[in-house]
Amino acid sequence: MPEAPVLALDVGGTKLAAGVVSAEGTLLSSFRSAETPLAAGPEAAISRLVDLGEKALAEAGHPEIAAVGVGCGGPLDPRTGVILGPPGLPGWDEVPLGRLVAEHFGPPTYVENDATAAALGEYRWGGWNVENLVYLTVSTGFGGGVVADGKLFRGAADQGGELGHVVVDWQGRQCGCGARGCAEAYVSGTSIARRAAEALLDRPDSSLAGVGTLTAKDVFEHARGGDPVARAIWDETTAILGRMVAVIVNVWEPDLVVLGGGVTRAGGPLLEPVRETALRQAMPPAAKACDVVLSHHGDTVGVLGAAAIAYDRLEADDANGVRA
Repeated sequence: MPEAPVLALDVGGTKLAAGVVSAEGTLLSSFRSAETPLAAGPEAAISRLVDLGEKALAEAGHPEIAAVGVGCGGPLDPRTGVILGPPGLPGWDEVPLGRLVAEHFGPPTYVENDATAAALGEYRWGGWNVENLVYLTVSTGFGGGVVADGKLFRGAADQGGELGHVVVDWQGRQCGCGARGCAEAYVSGTSIARRAAEALLDRPDSSLAGVGTLTAKDVFEHARGGDPVARAIWDETTAILGRMVAVIVNVWEPDLVVLGGGVTRAGGPLLEPVRETALRQAMPPAAKACDVVLSHHGDTVGVLGAAAIAYDRLEADDANGVRA
């Protein structure tokens, strides 16, 4: 186990984040985040990400770091650190994120799908004490990662566990990946807001009509306030997510499904219907062995996941880290 801390960076469609993390999973500096400047392109976003990393290192006292871990929306190549056109990061086609980060900071840099990384972070530092875990991030986008028998599942092409693009309706809504009916097209924060805006075309009497640019948070708050349009969108979201979790429980038979990401700030009104639907619709033996919970880590889960990837690959003596 490397004793030196690592710098952890998280790249999302809405925000960027950074932190210095110890081998025990402790943040050694304040969690740093900033808006992702999507319209300005990858170069501007990476510059801002590097700046966040520098600030995190400064606050931690500029420790010597063993590596840099980076979590980013996929698809991506974790061996080369190249980002391969994620739907949530338009314009990020063949972006050598790992090399650019390594050139700035120096130590070996390990890049991984952000949801896959978060799954490992939950496994290592979530306090769950399980060997089979699925993590789902319900945020700007929607994705997941799998730990099976204590090992991170990557698959033959290193893209395994891409649960955001499991099809829940084969003739359904268009997804950013180009397919129809993906789970991301229904349960992501972006989709929740988009479906609510579409519903307002027929229901201008909804309290949501007085909101400017809709967000998933607006939909949740108005649903909680009794607005029927918002309530219908929220109920559809939790029903689809619950059904998808049931499929995951049947396929993977995890001990635990952990939900994280910005939309899960809703707490019980999200978790309770999802858990009830999932465990009711899953096959009884698998449902009996599993629980569905919320992450304890909140907004820091992406940074902790990136750090977990760095430690995991250092411990494996992985020579595939990107270097300057």
